[in-house]
Amino acid sequence: MREEYSKLNRVEMSIWECCELLNDVVDESDPDLDEPQIEHLLQTAEAIRRDYPNEDWLHLTGLIHDLGKVLLLPSFGGLPQWAVVGDTYPVGCAFDESIVHHKYFKESPDYNHPAYNTKYGVYSEACGLENVLMSWGHDDYMYLVAKENKTTLPSAALFIIRYHSFYALHSSEAYKHLMNEEDVENLKWLQVFNKYDLYSKSKVRIDVENVKPYYLSLIEKYFPSKLKW
Repeated sequence: MREEYSKLNRVEMSIWECCELLNDVVDESDPDLDEPQIEHLLQTAEAIRRDYPNEDWLHLTGLIHDLGKVLLLPSFGGLPQWAVVGDTYPVGCAFDESIVHHKYFKESPDYNHPAYNTKYGVYSEACGLENVLMSWGHDDYMYLVAKENKTTLPSAALFIIRYHSFYALHSSEAYKHLMNEEDVENLKWLQVFNKYDLYSKSKVRIDVENVKPYYLSLIEKYFPSKLKW
């Protein structure tokens, strides 16, 4: 999947164009499905902006963290829900019991594979999460797009984008033995962010046109005008 999608040869478009594309996406794992996705993105971003007014990179991260869900659209391969949304987790080492639906891993050949079913598996102590292979999903795709298009967002933003569905780590503190010092620092920001993601939407509708100029200015600050996807 990474080899296929790292080609970034599907379309060229801006971040905002991708936000609008997301209105055609339904994430069946999201508890808040009543509103267009762009409103979820803006509600997340605006809530962060209210509480962390000086961290503009975090506002933008709130806006773009779920853009990888375009993988569900036919023009991006029309991947099935299970391959795009929901929790992500490391492969190549033991599946932690905190991973949702853990019992089904018994059906995976990795579950009983001696190279993969130990605490460290193919990894080593504090090897750094960038060296850990995660299950594929919208997180890794958007991380790939941001990185390859040379975003100037800080590493904490890329960490949030890449690992916000890694609930075994940020909710259950599993897999911390694989983290390096930079991961430890970035995890603090992911835990801040996580409070604003799921179940953070308010009943107050966002006036998209009203806040759009602010977010366009942030996109211009941290991204090229057109990105390869």
